[in-house]
Amino acid sequence: MSEGGFGFPFGGDPEDLLRGLREFAEQQAESVQEAQREQFATLTLNTAVELTAAALSQIDVQGSGEEQSVAMREAMRVLFPEAVALVSAARQGFMRES
Repeated sequence: MSEGGFGFPFGGDPEDLLRGLREFAEQQAESVQEAQREQFATLTLNTAVELTAAALSQIDVQGSGEEQSVAMREAMRVLFPEAVALVSAARQGFMRES
C-alpha cells in the first residue's frame, strides 16, 4: 500500500486534496446561506400574516353591514402596503440565487 506523494497519508497530491477541501467548504457555505435565506423568508412571511391578523383583530367595527365593510376596507388600505412589503422581502429571500 502506497502513501502517496510527499509521504502524505491520504494518497494523491496535497494540492488536489486542498482544492477538494476548499470546494467542499464553499459548497457547505452555500448550503448554509441558502438555509438562512429560506429561514429569513419563512419568518418574514409568518410575520406579515401575524401582523396583519393582529391589526385586523384590533379593529372594532360597528354599525350596519355597509359601515362595517367600509371600516374593514379602510383598515386594509392601510395594512395592505405593509403586508406587501414584508411578502416582497420574503419573496426576495426565496428567489435570491447564490
